[in-house]
Amino acid sequence: MIVYQETKEQFLHDVYHDLIEDKIEERVKERLHRKTALNEKDSWMGSMQYMYKVMEDHRIPNDSKIAIEYRIPNSNKRIDFMITGEDEFSRESAVIVELKGWKTLEKIITKDSIVRTKLRGHLVETTHPSYQAWSYVSLMQNYNEDVRKYKINLKPCAYLHNYRLKKEDDLLNSCYKDYIKRAPVFTRGDTEKLAGFIAKYIKRGNVDVLYHIENGKIVPSKSLQDSLLSMLKGNAEFDLIDEQKVVFEKALSLVTNKMNKKQVYIIQGGPGTGKSVLAINLLVSILNMNKNIMYVTKNKAPREVYKKKLVDGKYKKVYIDNLFKGSGSFYDSNCDDFDCLVVDEAHRLNGKSGLFQNLGENQIKEIINAAKVSVFFVDDHQIVTTKDIGSRDEIKKWANLFNAEIHEDILLSQFRCSGSDSYLSWIDNVLQINDEASDDFDYDYDIRILDNPDEVKKLIMEKNKVANKSRMVAGYCWDWVKNGKNNSEFHDIQIGDFGMSWNLGNSSTWAIDKESVNEIGCIHTCQGLEFDYIGIIIGKDLQYDGEKVVTDFFQRAKTDQSIKGLKKLYKENREEALMIAEQIIKNTYRTLLTRGQKGCYIYCVDENLNNYLKARLKYKK
Repeated sequence: MIVYQETKEQFLHDVYHDLIEDKIEERVKERLHRKTALNEKDSWMGSMQYMYKVMEDHRIPNDSKIAIEYRIPNSNKRIDFMITGEDEFSRESAVIVELKGWKTLEKIITKDSIVRTKLRGHLVETTHPSYQAWSYVSLMQNYNEDVRKYKINLKPCAYLHNYRLKKEDDLLNSCYKDYIKRAPVFTRGDTEKLAGFIAKYIKRGNVDVLYHIENGKIVPSKSLQDSLLSMLKGNAEFDLIDEQKVVFEKALSLVTNKMNKKQVYIIQGGPGTGKSVLAINLLVSILNMNKNIMYVTKNKAPREVYKKKLVDGKYKKVYIDNLFKGSGSFYDSNCDDFDCLVVDEAHRLNGKSGLFQNLGENQIKEIINAAKVSVFFVDDHQIVTTKDIGSRDEIKKWANLFNAEIHEDILLSQFRCSGSDSYLSWIDNVLQINDEASDDFDYDYDIRILDNPDEVKKLIMEKNKVANKSRMVAGYCWDWVKNGKNNSEFHDIQIGDFGMSWNLGNSSTWAIDKESVNEIGCIHTCQGLEFDYIGIIIGKDLQYDGEKVVTDFFQRAKTDQSIKGLKKLYKENREEALMIAEQIIKNTYRTLLTRGQKGCYIYCVDENLNNYLKARLKYKK
């Protein structure tokens, strides 16, 4: 969808007569059905004055077509400014201009394509303007069939019209050279240079170009499908068994059958029942049906691990990024933008979205609104923060609001913990999560309760030598005090002579990084993932008082955001705060205790709890 489209001649007229911002505002209301914020209107007023000076250049043909605010398919991203026409070889061409009002920028060498700048009064990390412009073009090429069919020559660039370039400026640092080569960056004073760049690719007008871009069929490119399919077919662990296959086929039928109302499919499953396996298989299969689909999860860790595996398979990172989205990506989506959204770890969905939790209304509502078919994989026992709202009941409430047809299924087959249902039942029983769960432990699973954390570390280090698939995790009872320092020798977690660092802040793929076995992960870096062996340190937030397992959220680290608001609630309603704290803490350890496929090694800081677990563990001789 394009908000504003006119010839160059009309654009110059609209800017010269101070009509441009009002026309854009009117069309935003008409086409996007929303009001324009004052700062957004001010931004248009400023940026269009600079683009007016650029477009005045006589080398750019008057009948070239201009588009402002083009929404890229399969995303909530918009291209600021686009000039279309034909190049010297009569090829359909478009120059994409990413406009930035930035005045300052700092390089971040340790993070590919990332810079630091001030946005809305806050210093934030974001992508380099050249990377952003290039990635937007990649999204267009990857999802717009007509762009591929007509071989439209897309040329991206970035224009920082308020940015005064300094000698040896961070903006042009060599770490960004690959992206700057793909999408040149222009700054304040580069009016003539930018005009020359546009004129190089736009020699004459052609009304078909903008039509093809706006009305092109949204179909993922064949090469992307083949890449994903090839990756998944090479992994035997992704074979679908029993009710997995039943659920899989049912989900496909919901997508392929034409329905008069929205479809909401809620799939309940405990740890290791294959929720993520199903989600990824659905992504690949529905992609190959030429349907508009994304894999959605709040947890960054699984998204980054999946993306890294695909990128390591030699496919472009920017293409993969657009298939795996965070749960806060749909607050401004239109109704039925997508054929299907597959939501993994749906229990982790939040209310509001964004860096400052000020966007949208409710992530469940926004996902159902954005998709014809919404598939939610959920486990109510994995709600681990005060912000998690994705229960089955909450999903059904919003589905009913949309008059959607609701489908529900349960995954029972266990593919983790050596396929031991009895181990999962034992955990629920001994943690007193479910008194009806059996504590009969008929298992072929390596579980040990150890007397000190060094023993846990020794076992994990030994197991990890086999395939780099063993890790240590802990409850969030120790402050994260490194402030992002890349130093695993600094020990956040200190228990007597034992010391280890929390997983380093510069890695979002801790679960598969080779050296991360030397660090300890928390719930946020391992939920949704699995390992061969897991070593767990249970902090003082979980204790045994001689009669029952109790929780103490005051033992959580000051840096822990998962219990935000509980201390305030405790003063107002003590019983409710303690009930919520118990659910979060027990769910957290239940999740950590079920990450290992082959074994689990446990140490409890509370000696009574350690002895209690030993007593409840009935080893088979």
